[in-house]
Amino acid sequence: MPMNRVQFQPGLSMFEFCQRYGTDEQCEQALAAARWPEGFVCPRCQWRAAWSFRRGHQPYRQCVECGYQCSVIAGTMFEATKLPLTRWFMALQLITQAKNGISALELMRQIGVSYPSAWLMKHKIMEAMREREDERQLSGRVELDDAYLGGERSGGTTGRGSENKIPFVVAVQTSGSGEIHRVCMAQLPFRRTAIAEFARRHLARPLTVLSDGLDCFSATAAFGVHERVVTGGGKASAALPQFAAVNTVLGNLKTSITGTLHAFAFGKYSARYLADFQYRFNRRYRMHELLARLLRAMAGSSPHNTALIRTPEVPC
Repeated sequence: MPMNRVQFQPGLSMFEFCQRYGTDEQCEQALAAARWPEGFVCPRCQWRAAWSFRRGHQPYRQCVECGYQCSVIAGTMFEATKLPLTRWFMALQLITQAKNGISALELMRQIGVSYPSAWLMKHKIMEAMREREDERQLSGRVELDDAYLGGERSGGTTGRGSENKIPFVVAVQTSGSGEIHRVCMAQLPFRRTAIAEFARRHLARPLTVLSDGLDCFSATAAFGVHERVVTGGGKASAALPQFAAVNTVLGNLKTSITGTLHAFAFGKYSARYLADFQYRFNRRYRMHELLARLLRAMAGSSPHNTALIRTPEVPC
């Protein structure tokens, strides 16, 4: 049996991580390079020359032209943090290199912070992932399916009507041979208007969409070719070769969530958890670069305070 090139690829080892990001100075330099890849640019006047100095434990830049001062973390997802960058970088390492992700509780134990701090760090990182994947587009052959996150509540409604079940769609771009290229997910209701908006944002021509018999998926016909395959229910429908890719992705997603997370607020934060899986899955062949790429995403994201992080995203 041949080796799976995704599973056996070299990632960023802990030894290499410590060599690159083991000190605050190394982390500061890496963040500055991610934020200003072509050199410092003043946020106020766009001037490209600055003096460097430290205030407390933070490195600052002062623009030579207008005198504006900013720290390396100001204006990024790291803004206002009281934790050293070494702990943030360790969190990035653990999140990007773990096969199924990592829970906030495990993050708390690994980097030595309180649970509220670990939870906030994880959600800020996932928010940067969500923003990065927000404009993801698929084309060519795309398998589309509906699914739910969350189990039934004791005493609540059973089946699809459960109050704790959150609907979402999964779109998987594949090759003619069935190889999975990219995935796009979104929490949304199974209505024609919502599916049409999803298709407008995330599907591009040339496009052939394969879906089951769910009526709302017919809205994708306005954006390309729509092939409807009535599957029925049960295990037999999941074994159909037309939907092998999307069922594989759904299986990986549910294994990742159930194996890592024992409970989270599905209704409030499912968009971020879906984005976490999607971000890592779409970059699965480049694990060695994941931390550096996620660092650029964090540096390019606007600041999010605790109140903003705790505000749930509004689904389509």
